[in-house]
Amino acid sequence: MKTILIDTNVLMSIAEFKMDIFAALQRDCDFPFRVAVLEGTLNELEKIRIEQRARYSRAARLALDICKAKNIPIRTSVGDVDDLLVQYSRKDYLVLTQDVALKKRLQRPYLTIRQKRKIVVVN
Repeated sequence: MKTILIDTNVLMSIAEFKMDIFAALQRDCDFPFRVAVLEGTLNELEKIRIEQRARYSRAARLALDICKAKNIPIRTSVGDVDDLLVQYSRKDYLVLTQDVALKKRLQRPYLTIRQKRKIVVVN
C-alpha cells in the first residue's frame, strides 16, 4: 500500500478548482493507497489563513477543515516542507503537488492534477 503525501498547494486547489481531491484519488488511482499530510503543510495552511486576504484565507480554512473532518493522518515534520517531501519521495512515498519547482526535485513517480479535475501519475 502506497502513502500519498498531499502538498499545501493541492489542498489550496480544493477551493480554487472546486475539486474533491479525495474522490479524484479514489477514481484515478488504480492501486491501494492511504493519504497523509505533513505537520509543516498544516502549519503553512494556518499561516496562510492568518496572514493572507479573503480568497486565500478562505481556501486555507477550507483545506484545514477538510483535513480535520476526514481525519487525515499527520506526519510529524521539522524543516522545510518541500525538502521533506523530496526526502519522502525517495523513500517510496507518492507526493501529490502542483508546485513546478518541487516536481523537478521529486523522485518519480509522483502525482499531479491535470485539467483541474484529474489526478495523474507522472513516471
